[in-house]
Amino acid sequence: MSHSEANNQLPPLNADTLWAILEETISDRTVNELVWSCLGYRYDSQTQQWDSSQVEPEWREEYPEPPDFIGERKPTVKLTRSIPKENKQLLKEQLGFKGYKIGEFGPRQTRRATAANWLLSYMKEREISLEHQT
Repeated sequence: MSHSEANNQLPPLNADTLWAILEETISDRTVNELVWSCLGYRYDSQTQQWDSSQVEPEWREEYPEPPDFIGERKPTVKLTRSIPKENKQLLKEQLGFKGYKIGEFGPRQTRRATAANWLLSYMKEREISLEHQT
């Protein structure tokens, strides 16, 4: 898997970034990198390899290198399942996201929404506010 140098320049975890994911104004790659970073994947530019030592075992064992959450269904299903039940509706509750209109979305948009919801859940668990700048 190729790696961009953007890993150090990820957008902050806040409402604007989450809306950019949902509205497709940031790249699939950036969406992936945000989730990878939160999961603990780190790219070592010295060795040009991924370091998964900070990744939870249930992710690291199945995905020693970070998976493509936008392009592949299987890792997105795992991501969905890892969102606590009480956090499943955060896009609607916290962002007011009503979902995509019928006919305007496909698997890619659904996976982006899953990534945004997972990031919101991650933020809630760590008490990162939607206005938070990093």
